[in-house]
Amino acid sequence: MREQPYIVFGSPIIDRDAIDAVTRTLESAWIGTGPRVHELEQKFARMVGARYALATSSCTAALHLAMVASDLGSGDEVITTPMTFCATANAIIHTGATPIFVDCHRDTMTIDPAAIEAAVTPRTKAILPVHFAGRPAEMDAIAAIANKHGLLVVEDAAHAIESVFRGKKIGSLSPLTCFSFYATKNMTTAEGGMITTNDEKLARKIKILGLHGLSEDAWNRFSDQGYKHYDVVFPGFKYNLTDLAASIGLAQLPKLGSWLKRREQIWARYQEAFANLPLTPPAPPALDSLHARHLYTVLIHDDARVTRDGFLSEMHRRRIGTGVHYRALHTHPYYRERWGFRAEQFPNAYAIGERTVSLPLAPKLTDTDVDRVIRAVREILS
Repeated sequence: MREQPYIVFGSPIIDRDAIDAVTRTLESAWIGTGPRVHELEQKFARMVGARYALATSSCTAALHLAMVASDLGSGDEVITTPMTFCATANAIIHTGATPIFVDCHRDTMTIDPAAIEAAVTPRTKAILPVHFAGRPAEMDAIAAIANKHGLLVVEDAAHAIESVFRGKKIGSLSPLTCFSFYATKNMTTAEGGMITTNDEKLARKIKILGLHGLSEDAWNRFSDQGYKHYDVVFPGFKYNLTDLAASIGLAQLPKLGSWLKRREQIWARYQEAFANLPLTPPAPPALDSLHARHLYTVLIHDDARVTRDGFLSEMHRRRIGTGVHYRALHTHPYYRERWGFRAEQFPNAYAIGERTVSLPLAPKLTDTDVDRVIRAVREILS
């Protein structure tokens, strides 16, 4: 019998439109930061309802630029969640500031506003919530805390390109919001990210910081408008997106709605198929918000036939890729040893991190692929 193809976790759709867009960019010979990046920025800003969108080489770069542009530094504290990827905390650390972890909700896996309030000190300067798996965090409660204490809010929206919180698009709510276009995300540019803001001063500062601290970017210096001298006004970073990458994003942007509908279909099939298994499925989305459904995460019960890691191995044996989003940050050696965290210090994040599995949810999955995933999960856990 022929071996079944491997279902790669988070495999992106790279269709003929994207390939042709990249080819046209290559033929134009403008492959660095240029007209395609500017077009993507403008269209993305309109999509999320922000005045400005600034493309970056990654969401990690976006988060770091947001921290630096906000003048965070040594002695400052930024409250965030340990239920996230390490880039969230590392962006804080790279400014010299200190990440202050607080626990998440067990069911939604998003940061707990009550825990944020309890963690505020005179050194707190910002709150960095994460819209986990595409589910918006409780932004009204977080904004109220920020307003009460005079704090900045920077949203980690790496999972949340399509997300809406109570009628407002993620990307339009806070002073700064950071998105990811990594290969596994709902929209990709292979690597890439975006910062949105309504603050003109912040937008200009981020643009300068993201390209060596130059006063004019490469497109303005070398375009057909004629050469323009630049000044170095800050020891900046090399965080710009390329036109090659932006071309892929521009081809994908109009398809986000149809791809979300496909993920909603797969999500619904999973919810029905796994109802009687020893796992906890994702909590239902809030009725007044839109869940971007970036990840379908389940928690393997302690009394299941296999452990979480055993489940991962069994899925791999059946040639199905899975993910773990995430092992709680405070349990990783660097953070644990530097700040002396105990695993149980954030009990919900720890419990999730020891049990969570992300199942394939990409819109390119066929019905046959989804059948295979369902069959495999049921075989392993029934």
